[in-house]
Amino acid sequence: MRLHHLLLALLFLVLSAGSGFTQGARNHVTCRINRGFCVPIRCPGRTRQIGTCFGPRIKCCRSW
Repeated sequence: MRLHHLLLALLFLVLSAGSGFTQGARNHVTCRINRGFCVPIRCPGRTRQIGTCFGPRIKCCRSW
């Protein structure tokens, strides 16, 4: 029975730690806090979009 509790706690930790990366940045301040930068075009090179900065056209990008 203790093993089930341990596995449930581990699952909770894994899912809660990943939740911060699934929520998109919505303005330039949260973009900077998430170690990103704002660009008006596609994310360049080895970066990926993690949200938007001022609207749907300005993207918040972060390197891998």
